Amino acid sequence: MTGSLQAIVFDFDGVIADSEPLHLRAFQQTLADEQIELTGRDYYSRYLGYDDVGLVQALAADRHIPMSDREITALVARKGARLQQLMRGDHVLFPGAVDFIRAAAASVPIAIASGALRHEIEQIVEAAGIRHLFAAIVSSGDTPQSKPSPAPYLLAFERLRIASGRQLDPSRSVAIEDSRWGLESARGAGLRCVGVTNSYPAAELEGAELIVDGLNALTLGALDALCENHA
Repeated sequence: MTGSLQAIVFDFDGVIADSEPLHLRAFQQTLADEQIELTGRDYYSRYLGYDDVGLVQALAADRHIPMSDREITALVARKGARLQQLMRGDHVLFPGAVDFIRAAAASVPIAIASGALRHEIEQIVEAAGIRHLFAAIVSSGDTPQSKPSPAPYLLAFERLRIASGRQLDPSRSVAIEDSRWGLESARGAGLRCVGVTNSYPAAELEGAELIVDGLNALTLGALDALCENHA
């Protein structure tokens, strides 16, 4: 058990799973069927922070492409099927992620707050043998608003409180994120913010109080010190 650190909430894509490039490829292939181009530059600079539905809505609005809710739902379903094909047989977890998650779960309650679809998250964490370590998983569609709204982190933290039976303090709990949208969401929920440079360089992780190269470069001691220094 740590001293000051009380809980950890992980983002998923770009923190635990090295799946952002696969999401991009699945979107590119699916959108190409509709004669819509999505460049890697646009994806990372404009759209990565959205869940799937939010991305298509934002893209359609930006390009002035009329698209009904039914059409968006169908497109997202096709993208999800393509993603499953791309993930099949691939080892998508970042190096050191499983070891850090196991150590974290042995010390404090942990959760996931992600814009990914629940079955995508469940498939990967089940295959890695770590699903049982998470007291809560918040995924796409679990809240009315996705990141950068604080709603996903607020819900994940509330579920952690219920699961742990403890009055957890958000200022002594940490969110681990890979994007500015996620960091904004976590800050809005009152959590301490750690950024990993898996998707963006440190200069673009505005709001992170601690920045590391990945979970393999992070220690519980560093998170405990972060919470202790600002408790």
